Formats: sequence, C-alpha cells, structure tokens
Amino acid sequence: MEIMLLRMAHQLLENYQDFSDACLLGIQPRGVLLGRRLHALLTRLSPHKPIDYGELDVTFHRDDFRRYEHPLVPNSTHVDFILEGKRVVLVDDVLYTGRTIRAALDAMLAFGRPQAVELLVLVDRNHMRHLPIEAHYRGISIDTLHNERVRVEWEEQQGQDLICIEELENTPSHAG
Repeated sequence: MEIMLLRMAHQLLENYQDFSDACLLGIQPRGVLLGRRLHALLTRLSPHKPIDYGELDVTFHRDDFRRYEHPLVPNSTHVDFILEGKRVVLVDDVLYTGRTIRAALDAMLAFGRPQAVELLVLVDRNHMRHLPIEAHYRGISIDTLHNERVRVEWEEQQGQDLICIEELENTPSHAG
C-alpha cells in the first residue's frame, strides 16, 4: 500500500507542483482515510506550501438514498475553503459503479464551481460501471465479478493495511 500511495503522491506533485490552485477532497466515509494519508504524504514531500484538504459527505446527493429501510446518518463535511476556480482531486477508496463519484460532483458544488475535477482511487474495479466515470489516478486495477466485493482495511481502523476480494453469499446470477 505504501508503494501505491507514494506513486500516486509523486504523480500528483508532477501534475500540480505546489498545489497553489488545487486541493484534495476525501469522500466520506472511506475516501477520507486515503485522503488523510495522501495529504500527510504530500505535505512531507512538499513542505514549502500548505495543501488544501477537505472531507465531503455525499449521503443526501446519492441517487439511492431513499431506498434504505432505516434512516441514513450522514457523515460530517469539512471544507474550509472555496472550490471556485480550483483544480479538485476527489479521493475515494474503491471505484465501482461510479454513483458515489456522481454524488460527490453534486455535493462539492455547494463550495463553488471548480475549474477542473480529477479522480484518485486506491482500487479501480474495472467492471460493473453504471456511469461513464473513470479514475485519473489509481493505486491498483482489479477485475472483479458481480458476486465479489473489494474490502479495504486501514491500519488506523483495523490495525493493518489490506485490500481483499471477498465473494458475496446468496448473490443472484445475472444472465444475459
């Protein structure tokens, strides 16, 4: 995991230099762990100028938020800067259908209209995309089946960094 993070950090520094017109936005809940790590790494690699970092909740911007039986509890949003005219790097752990990213695009407009938006993910699941969304930066690409899920564990929460593919039980097959 450290090698992937270091590679992505260097790619960002190459493309954004000092981040004077750019920022990172971690998507709640799981993208913030990656975002925090990446922000800390970028700060160590380029300590001469602070890099704007925020955390964005997308709960009520999702197209499926009314489909749950129980009320949803949103996460907190911490964006203490304006996105107007900035180049934004959205950060999430796993890119699967693209729906979370679509919701993040809507949610971030409350903070201004960015000049451009790029996507950074730790894991890009190559199949099952519902929307035409692609990552600009990816730690790893994994081909998965419909009955599999990708689970990312973080040292800060589970005591270790780990990326696993798990088979889901009782998943109906999709014919056609």
